[in-house]
Amino acid sequence: MSSEAQGAAEAAGGRSAQLKHTGLRPGWTTGACATAATTAAYTALLSGEFPDPVTITLPKGQTPSFALAAEELTGGYAMAGIVKDAGDDPDVTHGALVRATVRRLPAGSGVVFRAGPGVGTVTRPGLPLPVGEPAVNPVPRRMMREHVARVAELHGGTGDVEITVSVDHGEEIARSTWNPRLGILGGLSILGTTGIVVPYSCSAWIDSIRRGVDVARAAGRTHVAGCTGSTSEKTVVAEYGLPLDALLDMGDFAGAVLKYVRRHPVDRLTICGGFAKLSKLAVGHLDLHSGRSQVDKGFLAELARRGGADEALAAGVADANTGLAALQLCQAAGVPLGDLVATAARDEALAVLRGAPVAVDVICVDRAGTVVGRSTVR
Repeated sequence: MSSEAQGAAEAAGGRSAQLKHTGLRPGWTTGACATAATTAAYTALLSGEFPDPVTITLPKGQTPSFALAAEELTGGYAMAGIVKDAGDDPDVTHGALVRATVRRLPAGSGVVFRAGPGVGTVTRPGLPLPVGEPAVNPVPRRMMREHVARVAELHGGTGDVEITVSVDHGEEIARSTWNPRLGILGGLSILGTTGIVVPYSCSAWIDSIRRGVDVARAAGRTHVAGCTGSTSEKTVVAEYGLPLDALLDMGDFAGAVLKYVRRHPVDRLTICGGFAKLSKLAVGHLDLHSGRSQVDKGFLAELARRGGADEALAAGVADANTGLAALQLCQAAGVPLGDLVATAARDEALAVLRGAPVAVDVICVDRAGTVVGRSTVR
């Protein structure tokens, strides 16, 4: 293991035992990389020398070091760049070059942030930054300000600087993220609350769901849809004509949508997804991932009985190879298993909402996007 990889594992703190067990290597957020690049650039601007590697302090006290991949120093500014290492997480920004360009400002100006090439700008309300601001999130901003102050104290600066953060090819990379839907245009967001990327963590996806709800509410949307994928998104658009900013890319995280909407209500929530996934919600699972919950065919058999299935059909449902096979058996017999699953999933969703003023309906689709079950709105 390289010294940087070892530092990442140590920085993960309480997660390190779990990561050693899984063999997965943690990495660094774009916010940590931008902070390290800012620290190196401002140090060079004041001292004439780039620290390489450059060491920073993360919010929980860890002190990782980063090698510089780019540097430039002139009379007016200094630029440093760091290649993001996301560890073993399948992060779209892994390998991206994060740059910070630092310029002096007049005393009293404070720290001013600018979006360089590949970093987005906020264009819609509902995010934790005002419209028009660079998409450099609050924790990375705080980290950069703190490190600028430390460098200024060490090297006799005022701490009044302009920091332009950029990411090579960031605008192209951002097309694979939620940013365009959230109204962050022109590139990526500079993210991170701990500075550490935990491999296969759910936190980034769940945070995107929450920001999606915030943006929808700020835009005045009263009807939003949590969808398990692109097929279900197309279905709810065809059914209800919902705009893009009312669609929540729920994935497997039904619980994350429901719990956040419980605290931040909208008038109506539609949940749309594949029949098998939503059969898991119907039985009470809030994480629909195949590795963390399974289709309960015994439960489907009981629902089929309630829908009029005889014992032979119920036994066939219980023994079916897949949830889809169980559905097809019931469809052939005229038993509305899809509707029964949708209704049970709606009732589970309402239980999670705990009386929040949100009306809910559920739509089940097959892989082609055909509606195979729906509940009423309640």
